[in-house]
Amino acid sequence: MGISARDVVAFSQARANFSELAEQVKAGAEKIITKNGESYVALIDAERLDYYHQLERERIHLLLVDEIEKGLDDMAAGRVKDARQAILKLKRQRT
Repeated sequence: MGISARDVVAFSQARANFSELAEQVKAGAEKIITKNGESYVALIDAERLDYYHQLERERIHLLLVDEIEKGLDDMAAGRVKDARQAILKLKRQRT
């Protein structure tokens, strides 16, 4: 879903027509509220916001799974270091 020119609303106009904008958003629109001619905030349906948050959590989980796979590949290829030794080496380098 793209944002069109009619979805960009000045802050003063949003304040004056908030109920109407809220109904449009509830019907599926998303609004960008501008202040001093620049993007300021977005008005979106609460359920859609929950959905966006869920997508972000899933994206983070996928990134973690990818990092785990890389780590497992490193282990299988023998690209490993003993954690205790690596920590001791870092401590020695700091002093």
